[in-house]
Amino acid sequence: MAKLESTFLNMFLTLLISTAVSSLAASYVYNLTKDPIAEVDRQKQQKAIEMVMPGFTELNRFAILPHSGSDSLIFYEGIKDGEVIGVAINTYTHLGYNGLIRIMVGFTPDGTIVSYQVLEHKETPGLGSKIADNFKEQFDGKNPAAFSLKVRKDGGDVDAITAATISSRAVCDALSRAFQAYEEVKQKQN
Repeated sequence: MAKLESTFLNMFLTLLISTAVSSLAASYVYNLTKDPIAEVDRQKQQKAIEMVMPGFTELNRFAILPHSGSDSLIFYEGIKDGEVIGVAINTYTHLGYNGLIRIMVGFTPDGTIVSYQVLEHKETPGLGSKIADNFKEQFDGKNPAAFSLKVRKDGGDVDAITAATISSRAVCDALSRAFQAYEEVKQKQN
């Protein structure tokens, strides 16, 4: 068998064909998996809503754009027997040690935090990842109007996770963002 001459055209065509095949394979895998991944995300979000706002029988979903011009927050107003029993807010912060943290937080009608669930984070395993564990219990039943959502080191009421102050501050930022937006919505409704 004759050996192909190593010319620019041969190298270009080889690279073009291998790139096209790789791109088609990646596109096929993406299209094959995007719907199952979206369904898992939807189920995770639904479970988080149920955990931070238990007892609702109906949900009203709406988005608001905070004054800061940042991304919108998604509100899920929980209704039972025709009465609003609380709101779950899909909030976020980019102040995590490794970037984005997304949280679902539940508030009662008076603004008291029911609980929160971490939806997404890339914090350090064993340190910052503790934001999804026992750390969150100190927020349950607290109203940010009287409970400062800052770590004690910054003059607030939150006990930071040892060796993960940045992650602790990030959670406080996300919860503050949600509470401020919730207060704005309540004022507009009154």
